[in-house]
Amino acid sequence: MLDLTRLRVIDAVARHGSVTAAARELHYSQPSVTHHLARLEAETGAQLVQRAGRGIRLTAAGLLLAERAAEIVGRVDAADAELAAHVGLRAGRVRLAGFSSAVGSLVPRAIAALRASHPGLQVTLTDAHPPEALELLRAGQVDVAVIFRYDETEPEPSGVRLHHLLDDPLYLLSLRRRSLDSLRDETWIAGCDRCREHLLAVCAQAGFTPRIGYTSDDMVVLQALVAAGLGVTTIPGLALRAHRADGVVATKLAGAQRRIFAATYGSPPDPPASAALIGALTDAAS
Repeated sequence: MLDLTRLRVIDAVARHGSVTAAARELHYSQPSVTHHLARLEAETGAQLVQRAGRGIRLTAAGLLLAERAAEIVGRVDAADAELAAHVGLRAGRVRLAGFSSAVGSLVPRAIAALRASHPGLQVTLTDAHPPEALELLRAGQVDVAVIFRYDETEPEPSGVRLHHLLDDPLYLLSLRRRSLDSLRDETWIAGCDRCREHLLAVCAQAGFTPRIGYTSDDMVVLQALVAAGLGVTTIPGLALRAHRADGVVATKLAGAQRRIFAATYGSPPDPPASAALIGALTDAAS
């Protein structure tokens, strides 16, 4: 049977790429990390590491085991958090990942409300785009992920459950009020991959392909580029709620929106701490 401590070791080595950094994170000595890797090879009967200059690197078998180790360690840590929550929301923790415009708008209100109602509950927050947030959720490294999706977005991984929070309208951002069709010859500013795909779909419905001159997933940068007269873009309502640059004009696009969800993983019901956080997010969204 694989030892959990050694799985933590190979996970740390894979993430950091070195024995030294893994030892530092785990508060082990370097010889101790090397010993655990050797014992893990003896237990599995597979070569997991090989020499690379003065250091080591994981073999294909080592990378495979490290990927599974990340999932196992994450699920064990999640179970610890869930059991602590079952003792009562006077203690325990809940881990949240969310994209930047949600982190800058509804998430702070939700966390503040949760801390007021359950002051002993520790809440941690990671800023992450939806694909990365869902991967953290699947690996058990967070308990709740706030994500957005468009109609054309690929389905979420198996095991992910979505709790609808709100529909976020899309706005056209320019220096003066304009229609989408009148901007077909302008330079466009594209956002993250999901937003870029939706921008292309919205413009295609209007009968043109946007000429994209700039790309940024930072909503503050998007607005700054528009304010400087360098282009036009589309931007979600939550991003405008979190930050509004002087001099830009936002025109709501009819029928264009993204849907915001709190995502959890595994079979229902959600642990009490996760359920309390989802309730706080729902209240903040409303």
